[in-house]
Amino acid sequence: MTLVAGCDVGSLTSKAVILKDNALLGIGVVKSLADPQDSADAAMKLALDNAGCSFSDIRHCVGTGYGRERISFVNEARSEIACHGKGALWLVPSVRTVIDIGGQDCKVIRIDKDGVVEKFITNDKCASGTGRFLEVMAKVLNISLTELGELSEKTETPITFASMCTVWAQADIIKYLNSGHSVEDIGAGINAAMAKRVAMLAGAVKPEKDVVMTGGVAKNKGVVSTLEKVMGVRIRKVRKADPQIAGAIGAALFSKSRLNGGGAK
Repeated sequence: MTLVAGCDVGSLTSKAVILKDNALLGIGVVKSLADPQDSADAAMKLALDNAGCSFSDIRHCVGTGYGRERISFVNEARSEIACHGKGALWLVPSVRTVIDIGGQDCKVIRIDKDGVVEKFITNDKCASGTGRFLEVMAKVLNISLTELGELSEKTETPITFASMCTVWAQADIIKYLNSGHSVEDIGAGINAAMAKRVAMLAGAVKPEKDVVMTGGVAKNKGVVSTLEKVMGVRIRKVRKADPQIAGAIGAALFSKSRLNGGGAK
C-alpha cells in the first residue's frame, strides 16, 4: 500500500494525517509546543499510532503551517494557503471560497474547481479575527471555547463591542460583567464581533459559493451562524472530517500528487 502524509504546525494546534489512496488512515491533533519540531513529532506520532504504521512506511510527506520550515522529517514544505484550498476541496468538492480562521491569522481563499488558489487575503497583523482572540475572551469569561460558541444560541441581545482590539475588548468584558450584563449577552457579542471582522476581510476577495470554513473556529457555532447572516450565504458544513485538519489533508494531497507525477500543481 502507498501511504503519504501531511503535517500542519500551527500556533495553537499541530495536525498530521496519513493518507492511503484517497482515504484518511490516521489523524493526530495536539496542542502546539514551544518548538515546532516537537509539535510536529507529537502530531505525527499520534497519526502513525492511529494508522497502525511507522514513518518508514510513508512514501512522501509535505509540511505546512507557520512552523513548516522547522519540520525535519518532511520532504518539502507548502504554504498553508495552498494546503487549505486543496484540503477544503477534498472535504467539500463544491467549495469555491475557503474561510480559514487559525490561532494567529485569518485567511479567505478563493479557489477553482481543482483547488488551485485564484485569490486570497490574510489578516496576520492583529489578534482580532483569529482563534487567539476567542481564546483570550473565553479566558476572561472563565468558560471554554466550546461554551463560548454555544452562547449565541442562548440570547437575542448580544453586546456590541466598540473595538475589536484584544486589549480593549478585554476591558469592555470586565466593564460589562461589572455592570450586570449576562455572560450569554457578552459571549454572543464576542462571536458577532468576530464574524463581522471576518466578513469584512472576505468581502475583499469577492467570495463565490460554495463557502466552507476550516480551522478550529469552524467549530464555533456562534461565529458560523452570525457569519452566514452577515455575508448572506450558507456556509457548508464539513462532515467528512474535522475542519481543523484541512491544512494537513491538503499537505497530504500534495504528497500524493508529487508521487503521481503531479509536481507542484
